[in-house]
Amino acid sequence: MKIDTLVAQIIVAKNFDHFTTSDVRSAYFALKNDPSLEPTSVRRFIYAELLKLVKKDWLKKLVSNKKGFTRFHKTDLFDSNEIALLALNTVKDSFKTTVNKQDKLLTKLNHYKADLLLNIGESEAYKELYSEFPELVEEIQPQFNKARDNNTRILGKIRAIEGLLEQGKSVEKI
Repeated sequence: MKIDTLVAQIIVAKNFDHFTTSDVRSAYFALKNDPSLEPTSVRRFIYAELLKLVKKDWLKKLVSNKKGFTRFHKTDLFDSNEIALLALNTVKDSFKTTVNKQDKLLTKLNHYKADLLLNIGESEAYKELYSEFPELVEEIQPQFNKARDNNTRILGKIRAIEGLLEQGKSVEKI
């Protein structure tokens, strides 16, 4: 089971019990400090995180008969250390995914660079053939144009991947 690190950080606080989803959401907004977050989607996300803990019997869901408000109460099985460990594992999994994506991007980048070198060689061969056999310009020119277009397309792919990798590096530094 995975749990969001901020949600875990909020609910493991000793004085945090008999809470609503909105209570957790308010604390989440304060810790996250991201004005672009939409309150409704964050509330749904937090509710789903809390239901995971209800299924583990770490939280008990109490619904008020009066107004239908739902409150959560920590049970005797609630273990702050285990929840913190779950949150830590979520962060580790996220890191592994990021590293795996970077490896895949680097592999793709190297493949495109090899293709570019191959196409550059092909373009140069057409230029040499044109110099050697000017009478074959009608046959050589379409092939040369195709190789040159491929070079441009592959170079665009290389730049896109390099841009993603650079963006990833700037995010890591923050």
